Amino acid sequence: AKVMRETCYEVLEAVGKKDDPLFKLAMELERIALQDPYFVEKKLYPNVDFYSGITLSAIGIPTNMFTVIFALARTVGW
Repeated sequence: AKVMRETCYEVLEAVGKKDDPLFKLAMELERIALQDPYFVEKKLYPNVDFYSGITLSAIGIPTNMFTVIFALARTVGW
């Protein structure tokens, strides 16, 4: 997830969408989750799908394709 987080931020910067309201909302949710006492205590962090979903959306992939792409990425491990 750490690598995907970096990639997500790079893609948002590259496509000029880092100021898009939807992406700002996602980044605010990330910030809140990383500071929330419950999340910190339980060591919960946004997962790779959180960042890959933002990235896929930023590059114009339709949301109805997300599940297929997420599954495809996991086939190596399956």
